[in-house]
Amino acid sequence: MPSSLDHARWLADRRSAVTAPTGNLALVETRWTGEPADLEAVRASAGPTSQVTPIQRADIETGGTQHGLRVWDAASPAIRSFDHIDSYDFDEEWVLTGRFVPVAEDRTVPFEHIRDNGGTRDLVVPGDIIVTVDGREHTIAAFDDGGTLLLVFGDETNGSETYGAGRFLHVHREAGVGEPGEVVLDFNRAFVPPCGFSAQYNCPLPPASNRFPLPIRAGEKSVVFRDGFDIYAA
Repeated sequence: MPSSLDHARWLADRRSAVTAPTGNLALVETRWTGEPADLEAVRASAGPTSQVTPIQRADIETGGTQHGLRVWDAASPAIRSFDHIDSYDFDEEWVLTGRFVPVAEDRTVPFEHIRDNGGTRDLVVPGDIIVTVDGREHTIAAFDDGGTLLLVFGDETNGSETYGAGRFLHVHREAGVGEPGEVVLDFNRAFVPPCGFSAQYNCPLPPASNRFPLPIRAGEKSVVFRDGFDIYAA
């Protein structure tokens, strides 16, 4: 069972991660170029605290590969204005055990993304997680995030106590992503998605099945900046 000390370490690691030179707060530009960009030329024009990395995704209309780049700045306005991530106190009651049920390998779920103006992108969902919350059984979809199950979820705190677009949670399990079995959902480690730190991210939003009809008062709440800084006005 995780402890409050474990949770304090996790919070410290989160702060280090989001303020890193290529952490969430450092992203200052996402540029979709269609074809692979000349990264060296872009790097040459970037500032001394900047890094440039390639990125690609499926075009939302054609399904073809769309190329782009990201510009990171270790001295970004968001990093300079960052104060802390507001979080709930650790509560062991929010460490829940569920079970993972794999589905067909080709199953996808349409996820609306925050910057796609209502469009959806199909993400491969290797299975469902069945978990009981507040006496009610829920079946929720988690997708494969580089070998780890990632839950994109919403609850009744969104927009009032927590980040309005929902939160993310990595699901711990001993077996591989595609294997059935027990999973642990430690909602104390629910975190604000990258788009809460920079408007240059395009985060998936919780599908209807992943919206809990109750408040989950655990994990991170929101990102707090100094002096009224606003990521959408930066």
